[in-house]
Amino acid sequence: MAIIGANGSGKSTLARMLSGVIEPSGGEIFINGQQLNFGDYSYRSQRIRMIFQDPSTSLTPRQRIGQILEIPLILNTSLAVHEREERIEQTLRQVGLLPDHAGYYPHMLAAGQKQRVALARALILQPEIIIADEALASLDMTMRSQIINLMLELQEKQGISYIYVTQHLGMMKHISDKVLVMDNGVVVERGNTAEVLASPLHEVTRRLIASHFGELLSADAWRQDVI
Repeated sequence: MAIIGANGSGKSTLARMLSGVIEPSGGEIFINGQQLNFGDYSYRSQRIRMIFQDPSTSLTPRQRIGQILEIPLILNTSLAVHEREERIEQTLRQVGLLPDHAGYYPHMLAAGQKQRVALARALILQPEIIIADEALASLDMTMRSQIINLMLELQEKQGISYIYVTQHLGMMKHISDKVLVMDNGVVVERGNTAEVLASPLHEVTRRLIASHFGELLSADAWRQDVI
């Protein structure tokens, strides 16, 4: 699912509420029938993980990659040391990195590799949902395509659900099945991505589509891959 909207529409705020970073002012959040309460970090973090926009600022520079990946395991699991090491190695391989990268510091990695580490940190607890808050915006087109394909491959293999927060409608229409459109903190439209893009009902949605693609999309045009 994708959450789209203009700057200040509330996309990132909603994402942070879902991940437990900030407390909702009202309403309830459920996952598989289980209500999530603010402050239930251990329970929530094993089910919902978040990838932030800039891995250069979200990865602790003084910690090696292995340490960064081990911390969630120490805090949220009872895995023994050798089990944590095995999980870290397995997860690094899943995102296209080598076990040797566990000994690297973030500044030793290229931008695409840092984003793979951020994805590995989200995957390390084997969650059901990963929230990506503009997580691919800083990458060039080639790296963005590589990370998108990797995420889709992991989704197919592990059944992970993704929530993408983005302003990039070209990317969104390529990777999302459903979409929420937000404006001033309110969901103004939602539905199947193809239907919303081809037949938008709300003026905000029509403006977003026209702004990104230069015109409203026909039923056939929305299917063209624009990343």
